[in-house]
Amino acid sequence: MSYGQGGPQSQWDPWKPHSQQQPWNSGGTGTPDWAALAEASEARNKRRRLLFIGGGALATVAIGAAVAVAVVSANGDSEASNRPASQLPATADIPAESPAAPSFAPTSAPPPLDPKDFVASAKKDKAPLSPQTLFPGTQLTMGETVYKKGPTADTRNCTSAVQGTLSKILDANDCTRLIRVTYTKDNMAVTVGVAVFDTEARATKAKTQADDKSFVRALTGGGVKSFCDGAFCRSTTNSYGRYAYFTITGFTNGKDVTEKDTAAFSTGDDLAEFTFRQIRRRGEAQASAAANE
Repeated sequence: MSYGQGGPQSQWDPWKPHSQQQPWNSGGTGTPDWAALAEASEARNKRRRLLFIGGGALATVAIGAAVAVAVVSANGDSEASNRPASQLPATADIPAESPAAPSFAPTSAPPPLDPKDFVASAKKDKAPLSPQTLFPGTQLTMGETVYKKGPTADTRNCTSAVQGTLSKILDANDCTRLIRVTYTKDNMAVTVGVAVFDTEARATKAKTQADDKSFVRALTGGGVKSFCDGAFCRSTTNSYGRYAYFTITGFTNGKDVTEKDTAAFSTGDDLAEFTFRQIRRRGEAQASAAANE
């Protein structure tokens, strides 16, 4: 005979609200049903294990997401080139272009010194001057022609070394010095006379005033026979800087020079050209020395 209520007995779960209490036993003796209690406890433990595993999985997912975010953040700079245009920094954040290279005002080298300036006046023309400096060596080669150097002379009395109208011209323009040298080839001889003045203006004036009767006196001796002594000879006149230079060319056998004697003309021209080069070289040497000071 049972003291419980009728109908099926309900299971009491202390972890469920509103569940009915499990009777201690089916016989109403007051002794707990240990088998039922153990079964219920096992069910509760199983649910707790399932909840713990599920929570751990969620925690792992959360930690993985946080690590992923950290990786993306750490690699943000290196990935900048792969970002879309919308994610690039604003114009104000982009560094400006590097400044242009500094510019400097254009400069120019000073003009080269003019060699003629150094032989245009006695004030600047200070290099040593002698027959040897103007006409060095023992012979002269012009092209394929070789001339043998003969006697030289150097005088402060310019009028004593010239003849004809040239004496008066040199005296009027204050010639200070006259240097002469003679070169020979076969039976021809040419004397070069270089008249020295204090200024270019005086040398130019002397050249301009010279005429067909203005001659430098032929220089002989030292194995060079007399020439242009009564015979017709060919003469030239020119100037460069403060120097006026003259040539006279003739035959050592006393023959007159005619227009057909082209060799005599070329000989006089060769010596006149060489004299010009030597005076110019004198100016070049002094200009170079002044530029290096």
